[in-house]
Amino acid sequence: MKRVLVLGCTGSIGTSTLDIINNMGSDFCVCGLQAHSNKNKLTELSANYKCSSLLSCEDNSAEAFQKLIDESKPDIVVNGIAGAAGLVPSKVVLENGIDLALANKETIVMSGPLIKELARTKGAQLLPVDSEHSAIFNLTQRIGMNNISKIVITASGGPFRTYTKEQLENVTLEQALKHPTWNMGKKITIDSSTLANKGLEVIEAAFLFDVTADQIQVVVHPQSLIHSLVRTNDGELYAQISEPDMKHPILCALNWPENKACYMEQFDLFDKEMTFYKPRMDDFPLLSYAFECVKKGNCYPIAFNAANEVAVHAFIDGKITYPAISRIVRSVLDNDWNTKLDSFDTVFEADKKARTFASEQL
Repeated sequence: MKRVLVLGCTGSIGTSTLDIINNMGSDFCVCGLQAHSNKNKLTELSANYKCSSLLSCEDNSAEAFQKLIDESKPDIVVNGIAGAAGLVPSKVVLENGIDLALANKETIVMSGPLIKELARTKGAQLLPVDSEHSAIFNLTQRIGMNNISKIVITASGGPFRTYTKEQLENVTLEQALKHPTWNMGKKITIDSSTLANKGLEVIEAAFLFDVTADQIQVVVHPQSLIHSLVRTNDGELYAQISEPDMKHPILCALNWPENKACYMEQFDLFDKEMTFYKPRMDDFPLLSYAFECVKKGNCYPIAFNAANEVAVHAFIDGKITYPAISRIVRSVLDNDWNTKLDSFDTVFEADKKARTFASEQL
């Protein structure tokens, strides 16, 4: 039985993880829990799972996460923390040589090469939980990265896929929070509407699978049934298909390297429609900025993520308009981010600098 420490246990990833554990109690047990701000829910979950190893937002330092790991003694950690705050716990988990089921894409976007090297030197598995990267991970493991020429990341297109440029100028917060497919937190839901989330996934894929920007393609697939594809050297495409439910990639990470039968309903091909479109990068420029950051490397991905976080939270707070999100990110990226990514200190310094620049734009 695997002992599972759940970070971000009250969010969508954490809730799905706990649902898996509830239904597969002979395979997994909860050994520790962390929540950002929902202390009442954290206390309730602690009682439900008879788990005393807890951490809430009062102290999210590396020392606090190390203490949580020491107390809970996990076999695997699910990191469902949102935003840049997820980097420090990812680093601590891997420093302890513990397998990391990673839903926090910012960990890879901000410090991909450093995190991968840390996992390698400590002998820990880095298991992607984003549905797209889980799909790519599984396909590459089975086909072999040397046989793959291109990675194809699918995108739902968000709620504004068919909006004109003029309509996008007047998008409200309420509209941006209505995702057509996925039920997620506010920040990632808005990122999905701007295609910034897909941009972060492009950067993440480049680092995780050691591919160039030219080896990554994004295709809009509104039904979100195909979670990503790979194109082999002979030109054929291979896809991973399932219902749009985050429990699938979470369970895949928890079970790795095994592939066990589970309680979830099997995917049925009948009466399904699958359509595909090119992304409109001129109207959703954050996706094109992400490709630019992959090509430039160094600290550009960090600046992209930091500026976008500041801008999105400003939009949520009613301080800026929807189109201003991409304009703020563009203004931050127009600075020089060519500092070599040689340490985690460099990561944190670049992140702070980019947030300062973005805040000045507000």
